[in-house]
Amino acid sequence: MQLTTRILSTKKNIALVAHDHLKDSLLKWCTKNKLQLVQHNLCATGTTGTLIKQQTQLNVTTMLSGPMGGDQQIGALIAEGKIDILIFFWDPLNAVPHDPDVKALLRLATVWNIPVATNQATANALIQSPIFTNEVTIDIPDYQQYLAERTE
Repeated sequence: MQLTTRILSTKKNIALVAHDHLKDSLLKWCTKNKLQLVQHNLCATGTTGTLIKQQTQLNVTTMLSGPMGGDQQIGALIAEGKIDILIFFWDPLNAVPHDPDVKALLRLATVWNIPVATNQATANALIQSPIFTNEVTIDIPDYQQYLAERTE
């Protein structure tokens, strides 16, 4: 597939997601990094977003709960180029009923080449990286070219 570029501005659109056993870890991470996060647009799946808002007073747009479609809503935003970074404290040792949605979300983040942190160590590295505060150009699939090739 042909590639094009997308510019991630200095003010990022960041999606925050956490599986049940890792919600507390994400809450602590958000509290610790509140001064950096407040500079960006935040969205989250329902329960996670509500907890983050309550504990940190950060402005977070909440989607549905993950099992009710929130993971898919964030995936759609990624496909539309409306999410720049995904921070997803994912629990690979605990099966969840909406596991196909989780895999789809991670697949979309990979397809659209956005930075993804699936654990605290990677989230720490990402938030300390110039990617988090600087304008960044990323390569993404050239979907218009893909469609043109399919319809010729």
